[in-house]
Amino acid sequence: MKVLVTGGAGFIGSHIVEELIDSHYEVVVVDNLVTGHMKNLLPQVKFYNQDIRKNLDDLFAKEKPDYVIHQAAQVSVSQSFTDPLYDCEENIVATLNILQSSAKHKVKKVVFASTAAVYGNPSYLPIDEAHHVQPISFYGLTKAHAEKYIKLFAHTHNLEFSILRYANVFGPRQDAHGEAGVVALFIEKLIRGEPPVIFGDGKQTRDFVFVKDVARANVAALENGKNEIFNIGTGQETSINEIIDQLAITLGRPIQATLHEAREGDIRSSVLQNYRAQSMLRWEPCYSLREGLLQTVQFYKQENPYGFQEVIS
Repeated sequence: MKVLVTGGAGFIGSHIVEELIDSHYEVVVVDNLVTGHMKNLLPQVKFYNQDIRKNLDDLFAKEKPDYVIHQAAQVSVSQSFTDPLYDCEENIVATLNILQSSAKHKVKKVVFASTAAVYGNPSYLPIDEAHHVQPISFYGLTKAHAEKYIKLFAHTHNLEFSILRYANVFGPRQDAHGEAGVVALFIEKLIRGEPPVIFGDGKQTRDFVFVKDVARANVAALENGKNEIFNIGTGQETSINEIIDQLAITLGRPIQATLHEAREGDIRSSVLQNYRAQSMLRWEPCYSLREGLLQTVQFYKQENPYGFQEVIS
């Protein structure tokens, strides 16, 4: 079986590609390398440097993928406020283009990377998939609209899907300048010997899920969970201050962070209930926060052997 992975040279996408290969799928990657990197890809992976907002019929006709994992996106909440048009093009127009090609070329299923940002400020915790969708950022809004296109395509074109709403994904290869997350941003600061920056008081919470667990969820969704939406998270609520504390333990020294004002579009607390993914995808996270942070720090130490200058209180 052949799987086309959009954004497969990126942070999450490249881990999905590796999990697919380990699961004996044939893999094709399409990525415009705006945030992805060729160094993230294994040499045996077939690669197309292409913008998925443009016509993809030739690619689909040539490769004839059985499945599509649509990972490519504009993922920055802050950038979605500064350039909402680009956010719309990357997250809605590109998704529509993928859906049209998938329907035309008889793809069996599309697995879509969505986000917990579609929920907005939660009415209750943990958030389940029945929670209202009311995003407070343009990023969350575009992902919510992309989900609607997918569900309508499923109805009108008999195209199967699974929608995966990610919690806060972290791990090796996360780029602080691309698919940024708070862990990558903190680590980048520590490498340069600068204090990590916390927006707000640090008591805000998130559900931090390790990237290898997310990759496993995508592969599980190829054969399971027809036309369903799943939260992909740990069900564990962790504060930003706790992340700093865990990084300090991992590095073996104290860390003093700098506090800045909270940012527009950031919610206070979020944690995802993952019961549906456990029962229907037969998936659950394997990595603890500590294990994930250890692997992440080890990766960045290898990438920056002279980094991680001391930042102490």
